[in-house]
Order: sequence, then C-alpha cells, then structure tokens
Amino acid sequence: MEKAGGSPSAGGSYPQKNAEILSSQYGINLFLAGLLLTFAWAVHAVGISKSHLLSYLITLMLIQLLWMLWYLCRSCTQRRLIRDKDTHAGARWLKCGITLFAVITLILDSFKIGYYIDFSNCLSPTEGIFPVTHAVHTILQVYFLWCHAKDIIQSFKTLERFGVIHSVFTNLLLWTNGVLTESKHQLNEHKERLITLGFGNITIVLDDHAPQCNCTTTTLCSVFSQGIYYLYPFNIEYHILASTMLYVLWKNIGRKVEHHQQHKTPFKFHGITVGMIFGLIVLTSTIAIVVVYLIQIGRSKIKSELALTMFYLHAIFVLALMCTAGIVALLIYRLEDRSLDNSKNPARKLDAELLVGTAAGSWLLSWGSILAIICAQAHPKYTWYNLPYSILVIIEKYIQNLFIIESIHREQEKVNDDIKTLRIVTISRGSTLSLTPSYKEIYNGRAARDNGEVPCLFKGSICRRENDGGGGAKEETSQENSLVMHSASDFSFYSSSSVTNSKRRILKNIAAFLFLCNLSLWIPPAFGCRPEYDNGLEEIVFGFEPWIIVVNLAMPFSIFYRMHSAASLFEVNCKT
Repeated sequence: MEKAGGSPSAGGSYPQKNAEILSSQYGINLFLAGLLLTFAWAVHAVGISKSHLLSYLITLMLIQLLWMLWYLCRSCTQRRLIRDKDTHAGARWLKCGITLFAVITLILDSFKIGYYIDFSNCLSPTEGIFPVTHAVHTILQVYFLWCHAKDIIQSFKTLERFGVIHSVFTNLLLWTNGVLTESKHQLNEHKERLITLGFGNITIVLDDHAPQCNCTTTTLCSVFSQGIYYLYPFNIEYHILASTMLYVLWKNIGRKVEHHQQHKTPFKFHGITVGMIFGLIVLTSTIAIVVVYLIQIGRSKIKSELALTMFYLHAIFVLALMCTAGIVALLIYRLEDRSLDNSKNPARKLDAELLVGTAAGSWLLSWGSILAIICAQAHPKYTWYNLPYSILVIIEKYIQNLFIIESIHREQEKVNDDIKTLRIVTISRGSTLSLTPSYKEIYNGRAARDNGEVPCLFKGSICRRENDGGGGAKEETSQENSLVMHSASDFSFYSSSSVTNSKRRILKNIAAFLFLCNLSLWIPPAFGCRPEYDNGLEEIVFGFEPWIIVVNLAMPFSIFYRMHSAASLFEVNCKT
C-alpha cells in the first residue's frame, strides 16, 4: 500500500498512465474494427455492403461531434480561467493548411451529395447521409482545432483522453476509406493502361462499384464522378493532418509545462529569392510533366513508353538537385557549433517519427523496383531509368530526414546582449572620437561634444578618461591604441556575424527550395501519375496481385511523406 506521505507526482501518475493505456487500447480496437469492415467491403465479402461501412463511419463522426460540442460548451463556461498552452502545437501555418484542405473536402462532399441525388434510385440512403454528416464534422472539427489545438487539458482528463483518441482514430478511418476509394479508382485505370503496354498475359478484371441504374442528368453525373477522384488527395491529406494535430492534443493531456517565452518565427520571403525561383521552376515543370503523362499514358505503347521515360528523367534530375541541396545544408550544420534542444515536445517528436515511418513506404517501393530490375529476364529500355530513380529516392529521403530532424531540434540562435549594435569608431589626429548614436541608447551615456571627453569600452566596463590636455603624448598614444584594438574586435564581431548571416541565408534558401520540391513530388502520385503501376516490370517479377497490394499499402504513406516534409520544411524556414 502506498504511503500517504509519498510523492504526489508519483502517486498521481498511475491513474493518468492507466487512462492513457485504456484510451489508446479503445482507439486501436475502434480502428481495427473499422479497418476490417473496410477490407471486407473492398473484397466483396458476403453480407458486407458499402452501407454497413458508411453507417459505422457516420456513427463514429456523430460521437465525435457530441464530444466536441461538449468540450466547446465547457470551454465557453470556463473562458476566464487561465489555461496552459503548448506553444509548439497547432502552428498558424498548419491551421491554414488544414483549413485549405477542409474547404476542398467540403467541395468533395457537395459533389458526393450531387452524385447521390442523380443516382438516388439505386443508392443506399447512407450514401446521402454520409457526405452531409462529413461536411458538418469537417466544419466543426476545423473550428475546434483552430481554437483548442494548443490546449493542455488538466480537468476531466480521463474522459477527455477517450474523446480525443476517439477523434484521432475516426480521422484515421476516414483517411483509410478515402485512400481505399481512390486506390480502387486508380487500379481500374491502371489495368486498362497495361493492355496498351503489351502486358496481355496479366488477367484484367475491373473492380466496379458503379451504381446499377441510369443517371438522371448524364452531364452532371460525369462531372461529379470524375471530379470526386481529383479531389480525394486533398481529403486524404486533411484527415491525416487532423489526426496528427489531435494526437498531439491527446499526448498533452495532463502534461506539466515549463513556462518560458516562445519566440515567434514568422515566415518571410526576404532572403530566399534564389531558393524560391529554382523551386518554382521545379514546380512548374512537374505540373507540365504530370499533364503530359496523364494525356499520353495508355494511348499507345510508344506514347506510354515515352511518357514513362520523360517522367523518370525529370524525377532523376529533381532528386539529384535535392540530394545536393541537402548535403550542402548538412555540411553547414557540421561547421556550426550549436546545441540541440532535447526538451520534451510531443509535436516535434511526432514530426520526426512520421518522417521516418512514412518514408518506409517509398523505400519499400524503391527496393521492390530495384529487385525487379535485377531479376527480370527482359528489360524494356524505359525500365532502366527506374534504377537510378529508385536509388535516388532512397538516398534523398535519407538526407532530407537528417536535415529536417536536426533543424527542428536545433536551438534558435540568441542575440548577444553585450553587443547589440556595431560601434563605429573614427580616430582623428586629435583626442576627439565620434561614436554612433546606438552607443548612447545601449549604455544610457552621453558622448562628449565639445570638451574632448571620450568614453571607451573594455568588455562592458568603462575605462578612465583624460580630462586635461597635459597628460603627455605617451598616455594619448596608449589610449588611442586601446581604442583601435577595441574597434578591431568590434569589426571582428561584425565579420563573424556576417558569416553567420550568410550561412543562415543559404539554409533558408535550401529549405525554401526543398519545400517547393516536396510539393512538386507530392503532385504526381496524388493525381494518378504513378510509374510503379504503369511500367509493368514489377508485376511480371512479383505477380500482378502481390505487387498491387504492396503499391496500395505503401503509396499512401509515400504521398503523405511529401506533404509532411513540405510542412516541416516550412517550419524549418521560419525557424532558421
């Protein structure tokens, strides 16, 4: 039995830890049940339809809506109370990003509602209820994250743990549902493309979930059905961002925070012109490549091979530039002597874990492609470009992860309090010296004007001043030499500061360049430009079904990695 005089922190940690374990197990079981239901619908299991899956998701969203409303009402009643905040969580740029994705998600929901109205004769009512519930859920959740993402909950902790973890896994299930729906659409298009590439030995069976009735307005149905799949990438990113922000909120429940001033790091375009220009060139060229790829792929064997070759050459060039930029940034870090911030920070820890964890998806695909190239008996010409591409994908993520993780753990450089501004000393032939006005502001002193008094500084202390002109040439020479030495030290400090600023400017340009490059590399797989599907070599070596399963499992993590890297690099640019 625990003694009454024991440590309160030790005694109070057991209920909190138990609540954390219980709530996490609740969330995992909630997720596994939904995952199994999603899988059963995907493989057309007997007795499982899409309405069952949507009913489950609607129920989860309604429960989360009730919890968020309760939390918001309780927060309004306790508005006057001072609450702890995690200054590292819920950055403004992250909130703006999730708001943008949420707006596009609302457009997606409106398309789904329109699609249901056109096919209402043969669709389940749940397919109309789901987008309406999802739209309400999206609006309230974004508002909740804007207002309370930084909260450190200290009351009703057990109940709040279950509410927050329920929200985390609800978003993960909605993310899974979006990934699966989008992947099935991409898979159907991929099967049709393989025929044009000459892989006739692969069995083509389209997985069709289209409604079994005619549309009331054909034109609108075509717009809704095609538009939905172009909007899914934004919906997928919205839910994964929401789940990560809610997870940080869950980790912060009951946390003791050290109160210290957090320096704001606004984003500025000044000094990153070079990085932005090169990054925009990459972004523009990538969009052009994706458009040409989607037009050419599947039209004929020659056009498909040219589209794949064009994609690989462009990607190799971009990845080589990114590797070079990352290596330069790491070399600059090696030249600097700055300590790392190892304080407890759930948001920063999650960022690092997500970078490494989601990079594994790309690494899995890359190693599969490398193995297929080595083991394949026949090698079409365009498949050889896949080898350097796959190798560079692995290396680039290694280097970029090192750069981002070290950047977010580096302490921000502090301004030296002893020397706030450069003091410019002009020495004339006489004993009168001219000091900059900033000297008077810092030391609250008064510079001599007409009487010849000269203040001089030695590491913050004031030296003796000559008041009469009869000190002799020796004392005057000694005083001038001291001032010259001190002036030289000031200019030495200025030179060191100039070098530091140059390094910082290079790092900011590298971060800006990599930020735009990651956005560029997010676009191709998110909008259907996936050579892992289309080159056909991996399907021959591993078999069609096994390789498609690997791609469908790994691709969502690869897509998320690029968006998460872009978000992290934006933070690095603000912090540098």
